[in-house]
Amino acid sequence: MLPQRYFVVVATFLLSFLLYVDRVCISTAKGQIVSDLGLSDAQFGWVLSAFAFGYALLQAPAGALADRMGARITLALVVTLWSIFTGLTAASVGFISLLIIRFFFGAGEAGAFPGMARSVFFWIPTGERGLVKGINFSASRLGAAITMPLLPWMINAIGWKSSFLLLMVVGFVWATVWYAWFRDEPAEKSGISKEELDYILANRQDAGAPAEEPKPLPIGQILANRNMCLMMGQYFASNFTFFFCLSWLFPYVKSTYNLDYTEAGFYTMIPLLGGALGNLASGSLVDKLYRGGQKAFSRRLPAIIGFALASIGLVMSVGQAEVLGAVFWLSIAIFGADMTLSPSWSFCIDIGGRHAGKVSGTMNMAGNLGSAIVAIAFPYLLGWTGEVTTFFYIGAGMNLVAIVLWLLSKPEGRIQEVTA
Repeated sequence: MLPQRYFVVVATFLLSFLLYVDRVCISTAKGQIVSDLGLSDAQFGWVLSAFAFGYALLQAPAGALADRMGARITLALVVTLWSIFTGLTAASVGFISLLIIRFFFGAGEAGAFPGMARSVFFWIPTGERGLVKGINFSASRLGAAITMPLLPWMINAIGWKSSFLLLMVVGFVWATVWYAWFRDEPAEKSGISKEELDYILANRQDAGAPAEEPKPLPIGQILANRNMCLMMGQYFASNFTFFFCLSWLFPYVKSTYNLDYTEAGFYTMIPLLGGALGNLASGSLVDKLYRGGQKAFSRRLPAIIGFALASIGLVMSVGQAEVLGAVFWLSIAIFGADMTLSPSWSFCIDIGGRHAGKVSGTMNMAGNLGSAIVAIAFPYLLGWTGEVTTFFYIGAGMNLVAIVLWLLSKPEGRIQEVTA
C-alpha cells in the first residue's frame, strides 16, 4: 500500500494544477472578453493586475489563517471562494465589474500555497521537502501549459462564459474531496501505518517538539527579519519574470509573430513546460544537497543557477526574428525562474517552522506585487516606447540583483531565534 503522504502530494499537485488553469483562463480568453466587454489593452492589463494585487495583499492573512485553522479547513475554504469568483467572471458586464471580480478571485487564491506549505510542514519529512515543493509548483506550470492550447479550443466550442462556469464546478469538487479526506496531523488520519507515522514524526521539522500551537508571530517581527526581507526581494524578481508568461506571453507571441490562436497556444505552452522541468530539477537538487549535509547550499545554489538562467534567457529572447528562437530563450528564462521556487519555499518553511503559512505567505505577497507590476508595466512600456526591449532588460537586471540577495541569505535559524 502506498504511504498516505504520497496521496497528500497527489492532492496538492491537483490543487496547484487547477489553481493555474483557473488563473490563465482569462489570458487565453482575452480576445473574446475584450471584444464582448469593449476593453482596451491597458484596461485588460489592469484586470490582470487586479488579480495580482488581490492575491498579494491577502497572502499574509491567508497564511496566518492556515497556521491557525490548519490546511484542511483553509484549503477547502479558499478553493470554494475562488471557484465562486471564477464563475462570477462570466457575469461581468464591463471593465469595473470585471476588475472587482478578478480582485476577489485573486484574494481567494491567496491561501492556496501558504495552505500547502502548512500541509508540507506537518506531513513531509524535511529530506523530501524540496522535491515535494518542486512537484507542487511543476503542477501549476503543467496546468498553465495545458490551458494554453486547450482552453482556446474549449472557449471557441462553448464560449468563455461557460468555460468559467465549468471551472467553478471543478473547484467545488476538489474542495469537497479534500475536506472529507485530509487531516491536519498524520496521527489523525485513518489508514496510516504505524511505520509511516513514526517515520514522519521522527524526520519532519520540529521532531519531538510539543504538540501545542505556538503563540502568534506578529507580522512586524516577520518583516523586521533580515532573511525575510531578502526572500521577499528575490521572490519579487522571480514573479516579475514568470508572471509575464502567465499574463502577456500569449498575446505577445500571437501579435509579434502573426500567429493564429492555436499556434499561439502551442508556442506559449513550451515555456511553461520548461518551468515544470525547472521545478522538478530544482526540487531534486535541493533534496540531494540537503541529504548531503549542505543545508544552506541546498537553498542557495539552485536559486542562484535559476536566476542566472532567467537573466540570460530574457536578454537573448529580445529581437529574435523567428518565433522558435524567442520561445527557446523564453523557455530558458522560465526554466530558470522556476528553479527558484522550491528553494524559496523550503527556505521559508525552514525559518518559519510552525508559522510556515504566514512566513511563506509574506514572501509570496512581495512576489505577487511583482506580478501586479508586470501586468500593467508591459502594455504601458510597449505603448510608451513602441518595443518590448525595455521590459525584458528590466526583468534581466532584477534577476541579477536577486542572485546577490541569495548570497546574503542565511537559512540556518528561525525567525524567532534570529530576531530575539
